[in-house]
Amino acid sequence: MNFALLLAAVPVPKDIPLPLPLPEWLAVGLLVFSFLVHILFVNLMLGGTLLTFFAQLKGLKEKDYDQLAHEIAKTITVNKSLAVVMGVAPLLLINTLYTVYFYSANALTGLFWIAIVPLVTVGFLLTYPHKYLWDILKDNKGLHIAMIGAASAIFLTIPLIFLTNINLMLYPEKWGSVSGFFSALALPNVFPRYFHFVFASLTVTGLFLFWYFGREGFPHEQKFASLSRYEIRKRMLSLAFMATLLQFVAGPLVLLTLPSKAISWSLIAILGPAVAIGMLSLVWMWQSVSGPAEAIGNRYVKIVVSLTVVVVLMVSGRHVIRETALGPHKKLVAERTAEYEKLVAEANAAVEAQKKPEATAPKENPLVGEGQKLFDTYCVGCHQIKIKLVGPPVVEMVSIYKGKDAQLIQWIKKPGKKRPGCPQMPGFEGQIQEKDFAVLAAYILSVK
Repeated sequence: MNFALLLAAVPVPKDIPLPLPLPEWLAVGLLVFSFLVHILFVNLMLGGTLLTFFAQLKGLKEKDYDQLAHEIAKTITVNKSLAVVMGVAPLLLINTLYTVYFYSANALTGLFWIAIVPLVTVGFLLTYPHKYLWDILKDNKGLHIAMIGAASAIFLTIPLIFLTNINLMLYPEKWGSVSGFFSALALPNVFPRYFHFVFASLTVTGLFLFWYFGREGFPHEQKFASLSRYEIRKRMLSLAFMATLLQFVAGPLVLLTLPSKAISWSLIAILGPAVAIGMLSLVWMWQSVSGPAEAIGNRYVKIVVSLTVVVVLMVSGRHVIRETALGPHKKLVAERTAEYEKLVAEANAAVEAQKKPEATAPKENPLVGEGQKLFDTYCVGCHQIKIKLVGPPVVEMVSIYKGKDAQLIQWIKKPGKKRPGCPQMPGFEGQIQEKDFAVLAAYILSVK
C-alpha cells in the first residue's frame, strides 16, 4: 500500500517507442564490460593526479619526491586519454538502456551536468603543460604545483557531478522535488559512493605504480638519489592497502544509504563473495608490506586478480541495484507507453477509415449529393461517419432517427442537450435555407 501511495506521486513519462538496436542482454553485458574498462583508466587518472600533487608538495623539501611526481605525471595524460575514449561506449549504452532516467537526471541537474564538458577540457589542458613544461617551470614551483592542484580539484569534481546524476536516476519519486544540482547532491548515497570511488582510485593507482616502478627496464638508479626501488614500491602497496581498508568503511555506508527498494537477495549474493575476496586481498597486501623486502612482489598477481574479481562483482552489483530500484517504475513506464501506442494506432486506423468511401444512398439521387455537400460544409467538423468526434457519429444518428425525418430536421434547427459528455450543439435555423434542411436530413438518413 505504501509503495502504491508512493507511486501515485511519481512522474511516469512515456518511453521513446523505438526498439533497442541490439538484444537487451547483450547491451547490459557490453555496458558492464565497457564501464569496467572505462573506470579503470578513470581511477588511474584521478589517483595519478592526486599522487602527483602530494608528491610534488613533498618534493619542495625532498628532491626525490619531485622526481617521483614527475614520473607519475607521465602516466596521467595517457590514462586520461584512454579514460575518455573508453567512456564513449558505456555512455552510449546507458543512454540507450535508461533513456528516460538518464536524461531526466541530466535535465534536473542542469548547468552542472553541462559543465562536465568544459571541466574535462580545462582539466586535460592543465595536465599537458604540467607534464611537458616540467624543466621550464622548475624555478616557478608555485605555478607548477598550482596547475596540478587545479587539475586534481577538477578531476575530483567531475565524478561527483556524474555520481549525483547516476544516483538521481534511482529516485523517480524525487524528480518533482529536486531543484538543481545541490538538491540532488543532498540525496542519500551520493557521498558514500563518491568516497568509495576515490578510495578505489587510490587502490588501483597504488597497485599500478607498484608494478610501474618495479619493472626491470625502469632506470631507477638514474632517476632517484635516495629513494630505493623497494621503498617506493612499499609506499605504493601501502597506499593500496590503506585505500582498500577505507573501502571496507565506505562500502557498508553505501549499502546502508541505498534506497530500500534497491536491496534484493541477488545483490546480497553478489556482495557476499565480493567482500570475502576483498578481505583476502587485504590480507595478501598486508603480508606483502610487512614481509621481507625480497618477497614484496610475490603475491602481486594474486592481489590484482582477486581485486579484479571484486571489481567485476561490484560493477555487476551496481547494475542489479539499478534494475531492482527502477523495476517497478520501468513497468509503469512500459504500461504508459503501451497505452499511448494503442491510442496512436487507433487514431491512425480512424484516419485510414475516413479515407475509404462510405456507403451512401445511390449517387444517381441528386438530393443525396447535395445533402453530402451541406453535411461537409456544416457538420463534418463535429460529426464523422463511424467514429465519435465532438458529437455522435452519423451511423448513430441513423439508428435514432430512421423513419423520423421531421424530428431530425427539427433537431438540426433547434438542438437540445442530451449527452453530458458532449458540448451543446449550435442550432442552424437561419443559417441553412429551409428547403435544404430536408436535403441534409435525407443524406444523413441514407448512410448505411
